[in-house]
Amino acid sequence: MALERKYFAPGRVNLIGEHLDYNGGLVMPCAIELGISATVTNHTEGEIKFTSEAHANEFHFQISALPESQPKNEWSNYPLGIFKHLQNEGLNLPSIAISFASNLPEGSGLSSSAAIEVLTAYIVQDLLEIQIDRKQLAQFCQKVENDFIGVKCGIMDQFAVANGKKEHALLLDCNTLNYEHIPFELDDYSLLILNSKKPRSLIKSAYNERKASCDEALRLLQQHAPIQTLAEARMEHLLLLKDEELIKRARHVIAEQLRVNLSKKMLENGDLFTFGKLLNASHASLKDDFEVSGFELDTLAETAQELPGCLGARMTGAGFGGCAIAIVKKESIPAFSEVVATSYTKATGMNCEVYETFACDGVGRLNN
Repeated sequence: MALERKYFAPGRVNLIGEHLDYNGGLVMPCAIELGISATVTNHTEGEIKFTSEAHANEFHFQISALPESQPKNEWSNYPLGIFKHLQNEGLNLPSIAISFASNLPEGSGLSSSAAIEVLTAYIVQDLLEIQIDRKQLAQFCQKVENDFIGVKCGIMDQFAVANGKKEHALLLDCNTLNYEHIPFELDDYSLLILNSKKPRSLIKSAYNERKASCDEALRLLQQHAPIQTLAEARMEHLLLLKDEELIKRARHVIAEQLRVNLSKKMLENGDLFTFGKLLNASHASLKDDFEVSGFELDTLAETAQELPGCLGARMTGAGFGGCAIAIVKKESIPAFSEVVATSYTKATGMNCEVYETFACDGVGRLNN
């Protein structure tokens, strides 16, 4: 019997709670309706095939001899890693062809890698009629990225892609994986993504440096305060630190955790105005205390913050490129987008892209 099924996995943005995942804090991502779709059909027995609308090459693999991650396999390493790890779990893999299509801009920090991983794992489990636990699905895909791809990422991206809910954000504890869905209903406003189109070349080194600073701040504070994570610290604990850089890094973590908790209350109360102010404060903290934004992201966020109809804006993701987000009144979007694009080009010599999006459901099948 001919097989043809269609699936979709969203990308994600982190609304607020940046660089808290490795500091024991709460993060607040949401799945977005930009993402990756897949069409699945039957294929030659004993073989799998991956194709992508965005790439001319196609990849064929023998199920009995799936290779390890290799540079020559390019983007296909992500679905390949899922198949290989599912095989290691003892599953008899189906002989299928998967054709991927994406409207997520590559390299933008909107979690295209997590989306294709979660999408592929969901497809195989759905075809094999395995009951899918979405928390375990996220954990499995994180393990593939850590062990097969070799990127030591946290779980936020995979978790948001797997567990997103329409018109809701996720309040997620990355340590315990306890989470709740928080209303994110924008009414007359929209969530805009402002893509700087700047490659995020400094992320790996800066990420390691920031994590090391946070770890050192925690070590020093634990000599005087009964805390397990830096996110548990309070502002008065900063007086225990002597190094100015450590004070700034810790101050961001402590203040950002407070902003996440306030954001939960504001969104539950439908107070988008105050939520927007919290986004602005988050960006200022990431710029001045955590120092991970950069000229391009500052230009986008700070231009947006000053424009009519914008409640708030900030960089999102690890930093040094990628995207900012803004909450903007729908009727203001055309004028807002034009001014942001013009100002950005004038300041940087680069072109940005503006996408209107909304919070959506996590991975799923599109047809029966």
